Amino acid sequence: MSLLPRSARGRAHQVATAAVLLVLFNVPVAGAQEHDHPAGDPETLGTVTFASSCAAEVADELNRAVAMLHSLWFTVAEEAFRQLAEADPTCAMAHWGLAMTLMGNPMTRAVPPEDALRAGLEAAEEAHRLAASQSHREQMYADAVVAYYSGPADRDFGSRITAQEEALAALYAAHPEDHEAAIFYGRAMIANSPPDDLTFARQLAAAEMMQPLFDAQPDHPGLAHYLIHAYDAPALAARGRDAARAYAEIAPSAPHALHMPSHIFTRLGDWHESIETNARSARAEPDSNAAVHPMDYLVYAHLQLGQDEAARQVVERAVQNPDRFYAGLLGYNFTAMPARFALERNDWAAAASLRVPVDALPFVEGVTRFARTIGAARSGNPDAAQVDLAVLAQLESTLRERGDSYWATVVQAQRLAGEAWVAHALGDDEAALRLAREAAEVEESVEKHPVTPGPILPARELEGDLLLELDRPAEALSAYEITLQREPNRARTLFGAARAAEAAGNVERARAHYTALRTLMEEADATRPEPREADRFLASAGE
Repeated sequence: MSLLPRSARGRAHQVATAAVLLVLFNVPVAGAQEHDHPAGDPETLGTVTFASSCAAEVADELNRAVAMLHSLWFTVAEEAFRQLAEADPTCAMAHWGLAMTLMGNPMTRAVPPEDALRAGLEAAEEAHRLAASQSHREQMYADAVVAYYSGPADRDFGSRITAQEEALAALYAAHPEDHEAAIFYGRAMIANSPPDDLTFARQLAAAEMMQPLFDAQPDHPGLAHYLIHAYDAPALAARGRDAARAYAEIAPSAPHALHMPSHIFTRLGDWHESIETNARSARAEPDSNAAVHPMDYLVYAHLQLGQDEAARQVVERAVQNPDRFYAGLLGYNFTAMPARFALERNDWAAAASLRVPVDALPFVEGVTRFARTIGAARSGNPDAAQVDLAVLAQLESTLRERGDSYWATVVQAQRLAGEAWVAHALGDDEAALRLAREAAEVEESVEKHPVTPGPILPARELEGDLLLELDRPAEALSAYEITLQREPNRARTLFGAARAAEAAGNVERARAHYTALRTLMEEADATRPEPREADRFLASAGE
């Protein structure tokens, strides 16, 4: 948390935001370099000590490459490991590192593309061959990466990460003195955590192992990074504050390290901190595809503060070259930004007319189809909504056929929420309420994916909207307050809760929610109505 007064903190965040927007529009930013560690500044990646049998003269470079791997700086890490292999052809850990890098981010629960799988298997097998004449520890590292890559090419992520986790568990048991073994084991445990286990047992077990290591090694990038992932859930997020506040300063040269703290800040509703760290990340990321990830978090945070113009500029910059973003997982962030911008502001007509992505993954297209469905239904056009709703059902079916139960569950919740609003538009309010509750229950049965700061619109919040429209404000208040437990400090939810409490005659809860909303949106654009409504109520209540 910044120690600046709120007004000064707001000015600082506005400067940071202006800087990122200027850079995103390819406009030079005077004086920006001092904060974001650009080329020319000393490289800062944190401190990693990775013992190996490699030549002594490459030890520092191996530590550097492993630090990059911990911060998911894949393009640079890949080149570093390749150069290590050239400098020391007998260095098994150079090939191990290359194979680990080609895995990509295991937290996404996605199998790498075919070319990466082939190259990764080749590197893993070379690591295994070289490690056979080196230390037992290195042999076990090689075994763990071979465990991930071996087997048929169509092997799913779950079986791959489970095999790797088991191999890393054996490595850690055999070499408990090796802190890197513990860290990579913890990483695999978190990546292999079932998204429907809301006890977070595996994340907590990994954190219990890693937290004492972080206390002893506060400059280690992997420990800070993976603890943030371990605590990336509403019930756990407060435990991740220290890691979140530390990570961007541990490894500011790595763009992902600048973004990751926002996972915790989002869970806690700390929108200023999220804006600041994602602005730094987007500025530092040379790959415009990768930059859409922090940009989505940036848009989300700006909207919570009512800073529509800042959010709009980021969205408009992203949509100038859309087709290249649709192909992979990051297509989610690209499609989410314009959908959020419309839905969070209740611009139903804009949501209904969103451009449908081409050749996108099913759950990526689902983002747009969901937004279009809600937008059309709430614009009084249920016929148009039903067209997108039918496609949403097909996307859900496709995901189930592919065995992707997680994203199928997410799209199912979107479909049910869409059906609820179509039913309401057609006058069947009994069915609408049943479907809205079912949508919320389905959505809340799994945790959010790391790719997203949160649902495009929370299903429970949409249930609250429906209840409020049906003049059932006490029930609506309950729905909004349940949403706030999972998505704290959400502006749209707070406004709904305040309005519902006021309509229900619950002055105490209305005062609490309007006060929180007014504080949240004190730097909102003048066009936002929420601060005026809060002022109206608080004045009438004698505040």
